[in-house]
Amino acid sequence: MSTRVVLRGRELDGVEKSIRSLDAFDIVEEAPDLVVTHGGDGALLGAEYEFPGVPKLPIRDAKAGPLCPEHDSVENSLLSFEEGRSELTELPKLEGAAENVRITGINDVFIHNVDRVGALRYRVLIDDEPYGHEIIGDGVGVATVHGSTAYYRSITHSIFKIGIGLAFSNSTEVTNHLVLPENSVVTVKVVRGPGLLVADNRPDIIEIPNGGVITIRRIGETALIYGLDAFMCPKCRRLRHPREW
Repeated sequence: MSTRVVLRGRELDGVEKSIRSLDAFDIVEEAPDLVVTHGGDGALLGAEYEFPGVPKLPIRDAKAGPLCPEHDSVENSLLSFEEGRSELTELPKLEGAAENVRITGINDVFIHNVDRVGALRYRVLIDDEPYGHEIIGDGVGVATVHGSTAYYRSITHSIFKIGIGLAFSNSTEVTNHLVLPENSVVTVKVVRGPGLLVADNRPDIIEIPNGGVITIRRIGETALIYGLDAFMCPKCRRLRHPREW
């Protein structure tokens, strides 16, 4: 039986041609068994938002940046999946909840200031224990291990391998970023806002008023990703970002 595939991302004509050349796949518009994304991290995150829980096969776009010889071919990634050589990874998700709304992310959940010329004032509790005093800055958020290489890294200039990361964006006073146990619950109380609750690159942004309370925690839902090791290949990253090495 063929795998029902939905395509998402950019430069999809070549990907579609490659898929149609293989008998193992059928391209569909709904109810897929697999979502193939072509592009970068944003394409993968967007596909998980649109098709939560459906397995993804992310493939990087070689036109957007150089890739190592092992991963510069769409056909290689498709054949690896077809032949059962693509390992399945379950990425944990975070939830940000405020009153009757919730938002989930693979990478991170953040609260940002609405007023770009004014700071957000907020308090943070970790497992119901206050962390510091009132904090003034552009925002605060929690990242997964996978998300630690994204926005979290740009704020803290660091990554982590276990737990969840708590990052403070442009605080007026030095506030230490933290790596917490994965079952930690982070509560943010907006003292002066409003704030914006966001996750990954999701389009559904939630405004949090003064006095609003957001709870961020890891949840049981996961994102199912095939070939994540190839998508996150360090050799490819060195070619795309040579200044980092």
